[in-house]
Amino acid sequence: MALTPDQVKHIAALARVALTPEELERYRSQMDVILDNFRVLQEINTEGVPPTSQSLSLHTVLREDEPGPSAPKEDVLANAPRREDDLFRVKAVLE
Repeated sequence: MALTPDQVKHIAALARVALTPEELERYRSQMDVILDNFRVLQEINTEGVPPTSQSLSLHTVLREDEPGPSAPKEDVLANAPRREDDLFRVKAVLE
């Protein structure tokens, strides 16, 4: 079942998108292809397949936090635009 131009206009209005007549036809045909793909997916037998939010198992790729030595103070402050003693000097943001 192909989308009608009125249905595409309605979808565009919901998305607050203005379409020219050429865009209307182009998007209508593109949405038809997308809907056809969903129709093919609906024909797949999923009986006995449990619902899932992920197709693959998830695992973290982050390392564990481990304390380590800090960089030397002079190296850290070397590129500070302004400094006061061993501190960064910044503009006041609160009055």
